[in-house]
Amino acid sequence: MNLEDEPIEYVRGFTEFLECKIDLSKKPLIPRAETEFWVGRVIKNLKIEKLKIRCLDIFSGSGCIGIAVLKHIPNSLCDFADIEDKGVGHKTIKSDVFRNIKNKYDFIFANPPYIPVKNKNKIQKSVLKYEPHKALFGGGDGLFYIRKFLKGAKRHLNPSGKIFMEFSPEQKNEIEKLSKKYGYKNCEFHRDQYGKYRYVMIE
Repeated sequence: MNLEDEPIEYVRGFTEFLECKIDLSKKPLIPRAETEFWVGRVIKNLKIEKLKIRCLDIFSGSGCIGIAVLKHIPNSLCDFADIEDKGVGHKTIKSDVFRNIKNKYDFIFANPPYIPVKNKNKIQKSVLKYEPHKALFGGGDGLFYIRKFLKGAKRHLNPSGKIFMEFSPEQKNEIEKLSKKYGYKNCEFHRDQYGKYRYVMIE
């Protein structure tokens, strides 16, 4: 078998994410630099507020977001949920979006599959070959899981709870429409380190 194009993170079995060693031995989606950037910014703000918080890392994959929250925010609690259990070192609730989620949370972190299937030919060959397609593609327009997530998330937020969700820059306008459709009162869009809209805070 030719392993020359296999991602180095899979070869060595782990990656670094916000000073955490993330186990990749089950080959979940490899955490991206853009995700590390926005999660780091959010955690920094939450630390300033010195909150004791209960969080959900949904579409958790490797669990990198929740693991970073637990490391950097004292007294935080975090549940992990994913349609597949590829997490290592933490218990994952096996759930199709919110189907098996019972609790309410102060913060929900979501990195759903959001690449449109029509853009498959634009993805690096090594990504298509080695990384889990379920964690990459979100239907024809990339919004299949985002719609399901935003429709159900409100029921799992505590009063004054907030959502932080990653998305693809071209989906910004549609996500703003969805947040209004599902009755959220506010959404703020933020850029990544490359100047592209990459994550949104919804409440």
